[in-house]
Amino acid sequence: MRLSVSEGMVYKTKQEFVYWALRGAILRCELTPGQRLTTQEIADQLDVSLIPVREALQLLQAEGLVEISPHVGARVAPISGSSVAEVFTLLEGLELVASRVAALRMTPEDTDVLAALVAEMDVAAERGEYELWGELNTRLHVSIASNTGMPTLREMTERVFDLWYRVQRCFSSEVVRQRVGQRQQEHHAILGALRDRDEAALEELIKFHNRNALEAYTKYMSSGSTGSGDESTIGDAGAMQKMG
Repeated sequence: MRLSVSEGMVYKTKQEFVYWALRGAILRCELTPGQRLTTQEIADQLDVSLIPVREALQLLQAEGLVEISPHVGARVAPISGSSVAEVFTLLEGLELVASRVAALRMTPEDTDVLAALVAEMDVAAERGEYELWGELNTRLHVSIASNTGMPTLREMTERVFDLWYRVQRCFSSEVVRQRVGQRQQEHHAILGALRDRDEAALEELIKFHNRNALEAYTKYMSSGSTGSGDESTIGDAGAMQKMG
């Protein structure tokens, strides 16, 4: 496994460079839950010293993406049932606020932009392009948050959807594949409620949307389909392999 960074990105410091390289690999599940992170190997791959690597790992630890233990070192944070529940609980709260505010502010042109995104998602779902569908799903919900005029809410929504994206990638999109049709029906219903500025319907739909998704992921994890050997956590035991 090789670490990579986005072409064209400009980084102010080596710490920032290492941070985004590691963060991207963790969110894409190229660095898997529980995988050991060896500072020297990371430094060698990215052609930096150990100091920016250690600083980047500390930042990722603060985000909950990395765990650092004395005398053991760093590893990618596992994905547990409780962490998945936390993601969907946060999404529900953020989306309830975003939809309520956006419904009052959005113009017909704004809802047309959302409708175009939902249409793209329909096509991606029909073609089985689940990774693309996931990216569009994030764009849709972040776009709703953007229409609130509340930049902090938008930033928080983006951050939590990064965590959702990691869950999706690490589950190999299996849950998305099973539920994508239902999810799209829910997206169309949410879009309709936004057009109608129907706050009561939006609240009901968003709660249903997130709680159904949480139930699906919870069932998938408890079924043992993750291959982790642990019914509640991915990455707590067998994934402690070295990065390579």
